[in-house]
Amino acid sequence: MPEQTFILNGKRVTVDIEDDVRLLWVLRDVLGVTGPKYGCGLGVCKACTSHINGKAFNPCSVPVGAVGPDDAITTIEGLPATVGKDLHPMQEAWLEHDVAQCGYCQPGQIMTAVAKVRQAREEGREITEADLDEIRNVCRCGTYHRIREAIVAGAKKY
Repeated sequence: MPEQTFILNGKRVTVDIEDDVRLLWVLRDVLGVTGPKYGCGLGVCKACTSHINGKAFNPCSVPVGAVGPDDAITTIEGLPATVGKDLHPMQEAWLEHDVAQCGYCQPGQIMTAVAKVRQAREEGREITEADLDEIRNVCRCGTYHRIREAIVAGAKKY
């Protein structure tokens, strides 16, 4: 089997697996990283949202062979400012605004929120309502109002 090497949550990993296996299955089933959730397998629900090189992406739609050895994959487990610390500011905001109900989509929601805030900051601005409107993660419990409030609050903390 071919070897696949990439950086996962700050550490280089190598797995023996076929190129066409979706990265989500490599993360969950091979590497035991279960934060990214399986929802649809098509990149629609975004429950698996993680970061690749700092940008939000859906590992359910990416074959592991498309990931290079220098690509940095970050899941909720490796969210910057959480390794060795309690919580990322966005996670704190999630708790303060009582966002989660069932919790299934929350890792993907938080990873999308962090990427969206980072994008706004890189453009030299604060997060806007238009930015929030671009977020398409599905929450079956319908906590969208609290999600939006938490993103704005979390953005102010970092």
